[in-house]
Amino acid sequence: MPVFLNIALTAIAIAVLLRIAMIDFKKEKITNRDVLLVGAVGTGSLVIASLQTGFWMSGLGVSLVAALMFFVLLFPFWLLRKVGAGDVKLMAVAPLVAGGENMLTFAILLLVLAIVTVFAVRNPMLLPAPAFRQYLEHFERKGIVPFGVPIAGALIVTTVAKALNLIAA
Repeated sequence: MPVFLNIALTAIAIAVLLRIAMIDFKKEKITNRDVLLVGAVGTGSLVIASLQTGFWMSGLGVSLVAALMFFVLLFPFWLLRKVGAGDVKLMAVAPLVAGGENMLTFAILLLVLAIVTVFAVRNPMLLPAPAFRQYLEHFERKGIVPFGVPIAGALIVTTVAKALNLIAA
């Protein structure tokens, strides 16, 4: 039963993360509902893993501390208007979704995807589709980079990798 529940929670997390990425790209917003849902699903998955191991600090405790640290460290950047509030909240729940043991994987993926996103927004003429290029030129004019997209992408890849490890075990 816990394996099926873990697979269901992973599928829900991936679906909500895809929704977050699409809405952030289209409307430049990340809703509180989506962030809370991803956080709840990630926490549920960590609780199941903690119940299986019998050691709460292994996954859940480390992830909660990391989530709190991310929020506290990124909040000043929101105050300075360097990142959006949705990006800060999504980064705060990222450790709950990825799990403490997968934060290095998440960080590396986030770095790569953020660089690709910034490069695409800053150089839209290098992209093939004219409509897509126009949309990215809109981001360039406004000086916006939709960081929710690489955050969600890195979380999706990390979650899939974690799920494949759980299934193979």
